[in-house]
Amino acid sequence: MTRPEPLGPDSLTWRYFGDWRGLLIALWAGSMQNMHPELGAGVEEHSRFFAERWERLFRSLYPIGGVIYDGDRAQETALKVRGYHDTIKGVDKHGRRYHALNPDTFYWAHATFFVSTLLIAENFMGGLTERQKRTLFDEHVRWYRMYDMSMRPVPKTWEEFGEYWDRMCREVLEDNKATRDVLDIKAIAKPAAVSWLPDPLWRVVRIPVTRGFVWLTVGLYDEPVRDLLGYRWSARDERLHRLAGKAINAVFSLVPFERRYHPRARAGWRRALGKDPAGTPLVETPARNLPPVEERDSPTHYSPA
Repeated sequence: MTRPEPLGPDSLTWRYFGDWRGLLIALWAGSMQNMHPELGAGVEEHSRFFAERWERLFRSLYPIGGVIYDGDRAQETALKVRGYHDTIKGVDKHGRRYHALNPDTFYWAHATFFVSTLLIAENFMGGLTERQKRTLFDEHVRWYRMYDMSMRPVPKTWEEFGEYWDRMCREVLEDNKATRDVLDIKAIAKPAAVSWLPDPLWRVVRIPVTRGFVWLTVGLYDEPVRDLLGYRWSARDERLHRLAGKAINAVFSLVPFERRYHPRARAGWRRALGKDPAGTPLVETPARNLPPVEERDSPTHYSPA
């Protein structure tokens, strides 16, 4: 069997996916994934995400990003990511069977990562041309081949993907507990980046920050999804959302190139540009992001030694 060709620094996906601005759509990605009936059931019954939100988010960026940025080692990373899903299966509260490796379910998660790339570029990185969108579609197919999953659910063309996405948003996604739990961040813990902030002050600052984050997320939803979740969105919201995106892009234009990227992505760029040897060990998550000690041997966790 021919090994799939990993994406490289000449791809648009490399340019956009590993940028720190991707954190701005974390709520969007998590909620869109969880609205899939099977994926949401798996999260409800198998995940401890809500007990360690920040740690799970930041450690997940390493293997997920590695499928793009790990070069010749990308497929090895992809197969590990697939392996974390082997045991996530069961019967949901409606009596429906689910398995995280059901090809339709697994591809849906990948589709949200692809659309995440589009949204990052469109909203916070200056926009995309139609040709660039088509290029990113072709790259997302190459990216998905790394997992060695069935290609049956993958749309054949950019146009077919649009039809697939619209059908999922209108006919398949559901408002469920896992989705609402993702969007409920009003009591979210203080992130490590602001550990210096006194707890009482964080509890005050958290209110406008979390409301703003949810608002930013609502602006990224397709209209059928906003309707499903009961959110309102006005023309004024749309204008402000667009201005916020332009402001974020302007600020990031002042950030040095390498510092715009997550460590796993940054390491990939450094190897590709010849700044580090090709065989440099892969960058793994720091200890602060690891799962609880008693869960580090779980097959569902990325937990490097």
